[in-house]
Amino acid sequence: IIIFVIMSDVTINVFADNGSYIVMDIDSGRILYEENSKVTRPIASLTKIITCITAIENLNINSIVEIESQWTGIEGSSIYLKEGEQLTIEELLYGLMLRSGNDAATAICGYANNVGKDFIALMNKTARKIGAFDSSFENPHGLDSVKHFSTAYDLALISGYCMKNDIFSKIVSTKKIEVGKSEDKRIFVNKNKLLTLYPYAKGIKTGYTKKSGRCLASAAEKNEMSLVCIVLNHGATYETTEKLFEKC
Repeated sequence: IIIFVIMSDVTINVFADNGSYIVMDIDSGRILYEENSKVTRPIASLTKIITCITAIENLNINSIVEIESQWTGIEGSSIYLKEGEQLTIEELLYGLMLRSGNDAATAICGYANNVGKDFIALMNKTARKIGAFDSSFENPHGLDSVKHFSTAYDLALISGYCMKNDIFSKIVSTKKIEVGKSEDKRIFVNKNKLLTLYPYAKGIKTGYTKKSGRCLASAAEKNEMSLVCIVLNHGATYETTEKLFEKC
């Protein structure tokens, strides 16, 4: 069954109760458009938004991380970390947000735990601080887990909070960057096509697993407004996001 949600000249296909979206004004917190925005669901790599801000707020981004074997070969998207190579937290954050590296997420979490910080607990504490009370994070990358979920509303709150952080906003708006040294040098090209497709876009993150469906968290600055849009479990994430932003 397909339900058509019509707002003026914008038509968005939401597949029964399997999709959610929300557009929020960052400064005021005002919800401009929404559908199923408080339904809890798997969020795939949109998890990395909270991973990134938790790392920025609790770790020195210039710290050097020596990669351990258990942080490599993680299922799903990867920046192909190798045991023994060294990257800074900041470089890992670029791999996390531009290339959605599950190994980068694991390395950040592992490093934090090694220096005495319970990173997953910090992720959940950060979410509560922001006001995301219908979210639960069990890992740093977003691979499916029963106790790992959020809502479009919570993710809008989290994304809006994150975009006020200069380091975060710089990372997620970067289209291409070179990191590492000599034989470990890498070039990261941002997977988020909205940065190219939509002139007002400022980030943030794509996501996909079979359970979550296609997801997209986006930020835009338009008509003197700073906006975030979250689309969860919806096939046309880029097109829908652009249409919603254009209504603002």
